Amino acid sequence: MRTVIPYSVRHSVRNRARRAASGQDACASVTAMMRRWMPPILFLAAGLAAAARQVSQQAPVAAVTLLLIFLAGAALLSPLVFPRSVSAAEARRRSEADGRPIVYWRPGCRYCMRLRLRLGRHAHRMHWVDIWRDPEGAAAVRAATGGDETVPTVVVADRPHVNPDPRWVRAQLP
Repeated sequence: MRTVIPYSVRHSVRNRARRAASGQDACASVTAMMRRWMPPILFLAAGLAAAARQVSQQAPVAAVTLLLIFLAGAALLSPLVFPRSVSAAEARRRSEADGRPIVYWRPGCRYCMRLRLRLGRHAHRMHWVDIWRDPEGAAAVRAATGGDETVPTVVVADRPHVNPDPRWVRAQLP
């Protein structure tokens, strides 16, 4: 008996092997990393420019103050503020096991930042999926929002909620 492998499966496996051999997967990884870090880098660059202008105007105290403000803003925009992201498949598996909500987010999103900051110490009780890092997570968000990548999207008991109120999310935690 002969096993028939569908064309789409053969084609995707062949393309994945080609990309791996040519180094395209490594390029995609670097591109994704740069995309996640671009908002904080740009924010920090703006802060450096503002501080340099203050130094040129003989105002070193103002320069240090501006630099510290922009550095804090860049830290808040960075992916480091959020709990460690997991893949969408891993988040679903964990959520089924422990009943905790899944949060789909992306770096630089002010609504994601608002949710993260208002959840405070409770943020670590959720499963966070970075949609820029996980294409399956981005697809799940597009399916939940009608084709858009609107974040934060919180999934509680297999029901997606787009940009929910942080108090409501906190109330859904087990």
